[in-house]
Amino acid sequence: MKKIIVSMALLAGAMVYAGGFRVSLQGVKQLAMAHTSAHAEDASVAFFNPAGISFIPEKFSFAAGGFGAKSEVEYQNLNTLYSAKTNSPLGTPIYAAVTYRPVEPLTLGFSFATPFGSTIEWGNDWAGKEMVQKMELKGFYFQPMFSVKVASWASIGASFIYAKGLVDWDKAITQLDGNLNLHDDKAHGNGWGLGVYLRPIDKLDLSIAYRSKVDMEATKGKATFKVSPALFSGIGLPANSGGVDGFKATLPLVDEYTVGATYKVTPKWSVSADFNYSGWSKYDKLTLDFDHALVGNQQDRTIMVTPKNFKDTKTYRIGTQYMVLPNLAARLGYYYDESPYADADFIPETPSFNSSVVTAGLGYKMGRFGVDVAGGMAFPKPRNVENAYYNFYGQAKAKALYFGLGLSYNAF
Repeated sequence: MKKIIVSMALLAGAMVYAGGFRVSLQGVKQLAMAHTSAHAEDASVAFFNPAGISFIPEKFSFAAGGFGAKSEVEYQNLNTLYSAKTNSPLGTPIYAAVTYRPVEPLTLGFSFATPFGSTIEWGNDWAGKEMVQKMELKGFYFQPMFSVKVASWASIGASFIYAKGLVDWDKAITQLDGNLNLHDDKAHGNGWGLGVYLRPIDKLDLSIAYRSKVDMEATKGKATFKVSPALFSGIGLPANSGGVDGFKATLPLVDEYTVGATYKVTPKWSVSADFNYSGWSKYDKLTLDFDHALVGNQQDRTIMVTPKNFKDTKTYRIGTQYMVLPNLAARLGYYYDESPYADADFIPETPSFNSSVVTAGLGYKMGRFGVDVAGGMAFPKPRNVENAYYNFYGQAKAKALYFGLGLSYNAF
C-alpha cells in the first residue's frame, strides 16, 4: 500500500481573539480595562499575580465569572475564489478565585481558570479538511498560592499550577477515504508562578508576574481511524482493532511575563497599562507517537513530526476606569495582540491574526457585593496563507466578540 502520511497539525484548537491558543478571559473587571493586571480590589487578581492577593483590602474575598466568546474565520483561495468559513459554537470560559488572610503578613489563595482552549468547526468537506474538520480543546488551571507582605508597600507571592486538559480532533484522510479522530481527556501537566506587587505611593500599583510553561502530556490518547476495515493491515493496525490505536504527545502551554501598572489620576479616575511577553517559540514542532499506526514521516513510521515555527509574541494593553457614582464604575480598554506565526506557517487549527481589541464594561457595588459586566470586539488584520508544508494558499480573515459577567464578594 502507498505510504500514508497523516498531516498532523496541532493538538489544540484556537480562536482568533488571542495570540496562539491563549485565551485572555480570566477576569470580567480586568477585561473591561483591556485585561490589565494591577487591580487588587478582590480575589480576581489571583490569576494575574499571586503577590497581588496581599493587597486585597479584606481578609476573605471571592470572585467568579464567565464569558461568552464567538468567532468566525473565513478562508479564500485567491486563484479559484473558493471560500469556506467556520461555524464554531459559542465558547464559554469560566474562572473563580478565593483568598483568605489567616494572619498578617500571610495571605492564601486559590485560582481556577481556563487560559487555553477553544472549539473550532470548519465542516467535513472543505479545502483544509486534511488538517482539521473540527477541534475542541479545554485546558483547566488549578492554582493554589500564597503571598507574603514584606513591607507595607510590597509583597511577594508564588503559585503551583496543576493543569488538566481535553482534546477532540477530527480530520480527513482522503487517501483512505475516511477520517481520523484524536481524543484524550486525561492530558495533564504542572507549572508554577511567581509575582511581586508594589504600592510605593497610594496612587500607584505595580504588578510584575511570571507564569511558567506547562507541558500538557497526553500519554493515553485514543486515535480512531474511521476507514474500511480492509485497510487496517495496510496502516499497521490489527484486523480486530476496530481502527483504534493509542498515541502520545506533548503540547506546550507557553510561559508568560507580565508587567502592569495602575495610576489614580484623581480619586475617581485611574489609568492602567500592561505589557505581556509570551514564549511561543517553545512550540516549534509537534510530535505524535502512535502505538501501531504506520502513518508517520520518520524512519520509525509510527512517529509523526510536524513543524510549527511559532515565535515569541508581545501584547500591549491600556485601560481606564472612572467612578461615575460612588458605587458605579465605567471602564474602557484597548490592546494589540500579535500572532505567533508568519504567513508561511498559517494553520486553520489555530487561525491566529494580529488583532486590535476594544473593550468596555461597568461595575456596580452593593455593600460587600460587586457585579461586573464587560464586552470586547476584536478587529483581526486579514492575512495571506502561504503554507508550503500543507500546500495551503489563499487569504484568511476573521472577526470575534465576547462578553462576560462577574461577581465578587469581600466578606471581612
